[in-house]
Amino acid sequence: MFFLDPTFLILIPALLLALYAHTKVTQTYALLSRKRARVGLSGLQVAEELVQHLGLRVKIEEIPGALTDHYDPSRETLRLSRSVARGTSVADLAIVAHEVGHVLQKREGYSAFALRSVLVPAAGFGSQLALPLFFLGFLFALRPLMDLGILFFSLAVLFQLVTLPVEFDASRRAYGILDRLGFITPEEKPLVRQMLSAAALTYVAATAVAALQLVRLLLLRESRE
Repeated sequence: MFFLDPTFLILIPALLLALYAHTKVTQTYALLSRKRARVGLSGLQVAEELVQHLGLRVKIEEIPGALTDHYDPSRETLRLSRSVARGTSVADLAIVAHEVGHVLQKREGYSAFALRSVLVPAAGFGSQLALPLFFLGFLFALRPLMDLGILFFSLAVLFQLVTLPVEFDASRRAYGILDRLGFITPEEKPLVRQMLSAAALTYVAATAVAALQLVRLLLLRESRE
């Protein structure tokens, strides 16, 4: 079967990394969410303070879900998951500051962030169509369909590759913001780094899965020659 052919073995290391990254970030958040930050503010209050200090113009919303925090540049909205918005832990501060880092990226015209924003529609469209198109092409030995599927999937891989520097830069900014504005103590600094590093690993894993999936598609196409 298409999804159970021998080339699937290529994906196993990346899938294991993705599983580890997911476990790591959830366990790290669970651990650090029990360590109340010295500043004593909720995630929502920290977001409001940072936005005011940095002179940013962005709407802040609380949304349901766990670790669903994100910045929507098209609507200039910073969305915080309920646990982060209401939490007062070091982990919550780190996550909030990371998202504020994305707001700064847009304001300052960070090139990788701008490129990722441009790629969002194409990557979303491509990721939905890529595998169905490739599967049909593979099943009926239609090389043009396989090539189109690979082209669409390449857009998703490119998006993941561009996401890496964007996320690493947002984490760097987050740490700097919290440190410079005095939101964390010296003792809390390594905890903030720990949370940000765990979150960054999930993006590394997602990129690895996408890249190896692309390699797999190329190998499958060659096998239908």
